[in-house]
Amino acid sequence: MTEAEIPALADRPAVTVDVVLFSVRSSNLKVLLVCRSAAPFRGRWCLPGGFGRLSESLDDAARRRLQEETDVHDIYLEQLYTFGTPRRDPRGRVISVAYFALAADDVNAHANAEGVQVDWHPVPDLPELAFDHGEIVHYALQRLRYKLEYTSVGFELLPNEFTLTELQTAYETVLGENLDKRNFRRRILEAGILSETNRYRESEGQGRPARLYRYKKNAVSEVKARRLFP
Repeated sequence: MTEAEIPALADRPAVTVDVVLFSVRSSNLKVLLVCRSAAPFRGRWCLPGGFGRLSESLDDAARRRLQEETDVHDIYLEQLYTFGTPRRDPRGRVISVAYFALAADDVNAHANAEGVQVDWHPVPDLPELAFDHGEIVHYALQRLRYKLEYTSVGFELLPNEFTLTELQTAYETVLGENLDKRNFRRRILEAGILSETNRYRESEGQGRPARLYRYKKNAVSEVKARRLFP
């Protein structure tokens, strides 16, 4: 968006969208960030996003901005919260509708503009972010942890086929806690939301190959009160 397209922020409030994209990579929960190439906060990392168009919905704006800046598309995305603290943007009164998104580790991201940097950053070790994006990431993490306890959203962090160990590792990484292996497997299988495949993942050590599973897209998984966990 050019400077001419940016609303006169001093005259009226403006609305932006920001996307918190989480992914479990190398057993670390990471978030996708873009390094700002323009003021304000030039050179500081921030969330993908920006001003929407008058002709598009907020959801469409979030998906478009994410794809334009990082080339990521066709992933799980839902509206998170509206952030509107005065002076959160030094340019004027800007209200941000934030989204959180999830992607498996085989989803690649790269900048679509020359000179722009895009990279995955570990959530526990984020740099100082532009605007109030650190607060937005923290809020999104809390929402994600909560949703893991009563929905099947965690499967969006996995490829189409996965082992039970990979599934447990993803949940533990997001929750920041260890889960009892036996109880986790028993409860996840009893939930009836997985389908066995006839394929296996070869073990890197001397162990037996691990069976691969798929998530049943039509499964009802409104599980309450940490039903999937010990």
